[in-house]
Amino acid sequence: MTVLDDMRAAIGPAAVLTDAADRVRYEQGARYDSGTCLAVLRPADTHEVATCVAIAARHQMRIVPQGANTGLVGGSTPDGSGGELVLSLQRLKGFALDLDNASATVGAGMLLSELNGRLAGEGLFFPIDLGADPSVGGMVATNTGGARFLRHGDVRANVMGLTAVLPDGQVLRLGAGLRKDNTGPDWKQLLIGTSGAFGIVTEAELHLSPLPRETAVALLVPAAPEAVLPLLREAERRFGALLSAFEGMSREAVCAALAHVPSLRDPFAPGPVPDYAILIEIARSSAAAPGEAGLDDLLQAVLSDLIEAEPGLLADARFGRPEHGWALRHALSEGVKAAGRLIAFDLGFRRGDTMRFCAQMREELARTHPEVSVCDFGHIGDGGVHFNLVVPPGSACATDPAAEAALRARIVEVAVRDFGGSFSAEHGIGRRNQKFHDIYADPALRRLSKAILETLGGARLGAARFD
Repeated sequence: MTVLDDMRAAIGPAAVLTDAADRVRYEQGARYDSGTCLAVLRPADTHEVATCVAIAARHQMRIVPQGANTGLVGGSTPDGSGGELVLSLQRLKGFALDLDNASATVGAGMLLSELNGRLAGEGLFFPIDLGADPSVGGMVATNTGGARFLRHGDVRANVMGLTAVLPDGQVLRLGAGLRKDNTGPDWKQLLIGTSGAFGIVTEAELHLSPLPRETAVALLVPAAPEAVLPLLREAERRFGALLSAFEGMSREAVCAALAHVPSLRDPFAPGPVPDYAILIEIARSSAAAPGEAGLDDLLQAVLSDLIEAEPGLLADARFGRPEHGWALRHALSEGVKAAGRLIAFDLGFRRGDTMRFCAQMREELARTHPEVSVCDFGHIGDGGVHFNLVVPPGSACATDPAAEAALRARIVEVAVRDFGGSFSAEHGIGRRNQKFHDIYADPALRRLSKAILETLGGARLGAARFD
């Protein structure tokens, strides 16, 4: 029997998609790296996932797990060979809420919006804030951070347990909803942020947070680029645990969003958009004590004092409704993508290096690629930078793949070698970043990864290769 015969017998013919018209939406990447697969598998539960993986292992076939397919580095799409199997986790939508444990056990196919919709009635949410709507399994596979990492951490910090299928088809259950367990290695961490290579996550137990009762947002204009990090430190000192977001936005990124997303309001009108702006958010889930100032008043008082007392840090602050500030922040990616041919990077640095890297690369690109527009934005509070380059039609980087590849390589070289940063802060490896992993990953760690994969049944899962 062929691999497809075995799959149809195991999970039913309707769950094995082979027609090109049925496969196409699973083969197209959200931004990059579309491919062609032999078939799309749509198992209904962990047992069926394990069966599919075991069959594929027996036939020595590669499986690429896929959730909502919102990733930006080709981590959930097949290559162009037509010989890989895409395993969609969309049907895994289980949900069990444990209010006493402040946790929920959720199927890998559930979308973030679906999860938070179920939790809202209990006054809870899963506190990973993203512009996209990924699946739980995809968030675990990429260890997503998002805009509120500063307050809540990344997915890794909020996962209490996992169920996963190993490369040989074994099912492994890791963690039991415990916040404290020092009886051995925390093996679930091996499966978080590794793109499904060490195992396909089918279920996750997630730590939940209380929904904020009160939120206040402002857009800050730093006095100078070198004031951004001192301003962050001052915000942390003055607001403490209330500080939930500190998001940086370049003028070029803001202008792209305002130009291409008609629903946005220009918060800086009638004046010009500043060279750099910061969205700051403070929030609390508790009710204000009698006589205690509301967060809007607190934010305005602190920032007004900063403008007066520290003019070298803060030049201006614009106040408004939180949803308006976040609408602008979440529109940046859409606006930049619509502005032209996009060459995008997801970089991570020590916090103090974020602005230095951006300044150095802007200066270099002005000399070497003056036609390129730098539209950077990112998570200043955790050192994450979405360093986006918009190249005009007809330019070398828009028409010559070798020129684009050379520019990509240079940006990553500076980020990793000169600044000690990461070429993938939160998007994962995927096909888009594989070459950079092969260049910059520590050889000793690659040997360790290979040994672990061989122990688990081989390197046959996922688009990324760690062996």
